[in-house]
Amino acid sequence: MGERKASEVFVECLEAEGVQYVFGIPGEETLDLNESLADSSIQFVPVRHEQGGAYMADAYGRLTGRAGVCLGTLGPGATNLVTAVADAFLDRAPLVALTGQSDIERMHKESHQYIDLIGILRPIVKWNARVSAPEVVPEVVRKAFAVAESEKPGATHLELPEDVMARPLDASPLPRHAPVQPEPGSRELQRAADLIDAAENPLVLAGNGAIRGHASRALRSFVHNTGIPVAESFMAKGLVDYEDPKALGTVGLQARDYEMAGFDGADLVIAVGYDLVEHSPKNWNPNRDKQIIVIDSVAAEVDQYFTPDVELIGDIAHVLARLAAACTRSQTTAGTSRLHEVVMGALNDARNDDHFPVRPPRALWDLRQALGRHDILVSDVGLHKLWIGRMFPAHEPGTVLIANGLAGMGFALPTAIGAKLVHPDRKVVAVSGDGGFLMNAQELETAARLGTAVVNVIWENAQFGSIVWKQDKKFGRHFGVDFGNPDFVKLAEAFGIPAWRCQSADDFPRLLGDALAKDVPSVIVVPIDYSIDVAISEQLGAETVAT
Repeated sequence: MGERKASEVFVECLEAEGVQYVFGIPGEETLDLNESLADSSIQFVPVRHEQGGAYMADAYGRLTGRAGVCLGTLGPGATNLVTAVADAFLDRAPLVALTGQSDIERMHKESHQYIDLIGILRPIVKWNARVSAPEVVPEVVRKAFAVAESEKPGATHLELPEDVMARPLDASPLPRHAPVQPEPGSRELQRAADLIDAAENPLVLAGNGAIRGHASRALRSFVHNTGIPVAESFMAKGLVDYEDPKALGTVGLQARDYEMAGFDGADLVIAVGYDLVEHSPKNWNPNRDKQIIVIDSVAAEVDQYFTPDVELIGDIAHVLARLAAACTRSQTTAGTSRLHEVVMGALNDARNDDHFPVRPPRALWDLRQALGRHDILVSDVGLHKLWIGRMFPAHEPGTVLIANGLAGMGFALPTAIGAKLVHPDRKVVAVSGDGGFLMNAQELETAARLGTAVVNVIWENAQFGSIVWKQDKKFGRHFGVDFGNPDFVKLAEAFGIPAWRCQSADDFPRLLGDALAKDVPSVIVVPIDYSIDVAISEQLGAETVAT
């Protein structure tokens, strides 16, 4: 193909990986890379903070299974990526982070903006490397994507020294290959089927891996063939339609979630794509007395409360289909759930609640009515996340995006932009607290520039609500949690974005409908009243997770 700059070959490698977007902020040390991107098929999306760009890449990876790509220059540009890269790492979203770096010849001494980026990012990526010579470009790009996208997926990082990217290179991209997955043996499969057929009260605990594995259809078929009910983690919402009689509800907030979902009486738990980072198994197997079947893409994590009797490792959807065929169990499991009854009862009771400021269940009821089966709700982190995780019902997988592993505030707005780019035909709503919203509010400009019609719903109470809740429970008072807010309507309008503030409970569904009908981003401010406990009922016990 002839000799070109290494940066041009690098971008060709990105194109060969199917990259559609690179989200980030250019720098002096990425001049050659950005120049090469300008002449490519890839859309470079300038963002207003590198963290926002990395969250957009994170969302792209979550929703497509193909690594999202973010870019920062050296020094502060790279360190600004860290939080969202760590989010992708813990929530198993494929992401490739690119950072500029100074010339190799000055890395051995004190130098302007030089810090050890490989060392800084090493604990929060699956693999990272410095592109130390032009000749390695095709190999390192292919490896970065292969590692990021292989199970369990996550973040990888490539450091691009400025002088290397400007050097000549005669090379071509390596061909892309889909990750290879193992296949469980027939002996393990039959052992699992025997355990299921012999169990008196089996149930399924479905987690994030089943979403990644596109296993919803296979899981629903398995459930309907065997009659075994399903409880879902926060990140697995919608794997089974919440209206399905076998849906036990979303577990992982209160101490008695699992008891009320039927885990206390279960003698067998089938963990399908369940990540320990979602919620500790100590909460559902405290006596270590349950038989456990693991269906996952990789071998189970070591945990004294999570010791599998059988592990079926491979493509989760395929394993579920084979297991369903091997089971002879008929539909005998009851599948009733006191947890589901309490939570859905509280949601349904809230439909006519005209209290103002708005109580969370009423806001969630209105959101559910306004969104279709395949529309997307993105939750930021805060007390509202617990309400959404507990109460917002999902019909389909991948329609409720929650940051659960790292759980960083500021997640919602940039993630919603990424989601809208992936699914422009779907409605996308981001729910943030007033604390978290200002952490990445600058990305309103990015949304306005791109025309990504995301509806930003801000639950406003001028406090860090989840910390208020926990302080009040532990100490009987709260401290250091109050703050002031700008006029969010004027702030949004300053970005050229339509915005409204609710003056009554009935304003919200009306304004939400208006906002969803627009083809531009918007903001709705909802004064919120957190005085009712997210626990809903004292029956559910103390909280067991952070926000």
